[in-house]
Amino acid sequence: MAGEAGAGGQAAAVPIAMVGCGAIAHAYLQALQRVPTLRLVGVVDPAPAAAAAAGQQGGAPTFADLPSLFASGLQPRAALVLAPPDQHEPLCCELLARGLHVLCEKPLAPTLAAAQRMLAAAHHADRRLMMGSKFRYTQDVLAARRLLDSGFCGTVVMYENVFCAPVDMTRRWNADPARSGGGVLIDNGCHSVDLARYLLGPLARVQAQFGPRAQAVPVEDTARLLFTSTAGALGSIDLSWSVHKETPAYVRIHGTQGTLEIGWQKSRHKALGAADWTVFGQGYDKVAAFAAQLANFAGVVQGREPPGIDDADALASVVVVATAYQAQREERWLPIPTVGP
Repeated sequence: MAGEAGAGGQAAAVPIAMVGCGAIAHAYLQALQRVPTLRLVGVVDPAPAAAAAAGQQGGAPTFADLPSLFASGLQPRAALVLAPPDQHEPLCCELLARGLHVLCEKPLAPTLAAAQRMLAAAHHADRRLMMGSKFRYTQDVLAARRLLDSGFCGTVVMYENVFCAPVDMTRRWNADPARSGGGVLIDNGCHSVDLARYLLGPLARVQAQFGPRAQAVPVEDTARLLFTSTAGALGSIDLSWSVHKETPAYVRIHGTQGTLEIGWQKSRHKALGAADWTVFGQGYDKVAAFAAQLANFAGVVQGREPPGIDDADALASVVVVATAYQAQREERWLPIPTVGP
């Protein structure tokens, strides 16, 4: 994909459409304001109020569906898909077939078969389909990866991740299995899986358990996922919409030479035998992470840089979550299969 030159030799801003204007759209619209290489040209949502709010915030015209967007004469080169997961496949495949590059929010798809069809459509259209995974673009996570690569922790032995906070899901699509594909395991667990893979490398096997259901929803609202990485590290992931597991660090990595903590307010490390912790990061900033992700996507579309998340990463996130659901049903450890697009 060749880059496009604008005035002064700078790459021209990529015209992009936002498809889906739910709760997450507000943060993405804020992030787009920080990315000069993207230019919002339209927003699409079948709910008029949601589309109008996003259009006003983003300064772009609104449309009820994709045919209306394309009939308008606008020519976006890329699209940001923020619709519920059951709509990811039809929306992404239509956009790809029309020649657009697509950044699709997590989870890529509710099933492995759908994810494979989406990636096949991207290959057929010779366009890029990227999965959104904001934690890969969080500065503290990037710094932690550099520390791990430098050998700071030595051999990683244990990994802990906690995403637990009470949120009323009784009226949200995330708790409708027909739309979401599951509960907290697919909703937050896809972030957890991609984060673990980014920091530790591939995962080898997985087990999952669901906690007592505290909300009146038809899906799991608390889950614990255990894994072993290919390199041998032992991992635990705690997920909940219903309990607050209070911890300043959402990731802890324990190795033979030291420990890393990636936190909401700050991140720190401590070498084995050291008296004090050393702060290496200033905490989590969602809008900044979205902006970095969008900037990378623009760079990919313009042919200036590789994607931070490739096809194998996107597919692996779906495979690990699907295997975890199967492991929970069968009440046993399962190996994570190697699956291609």
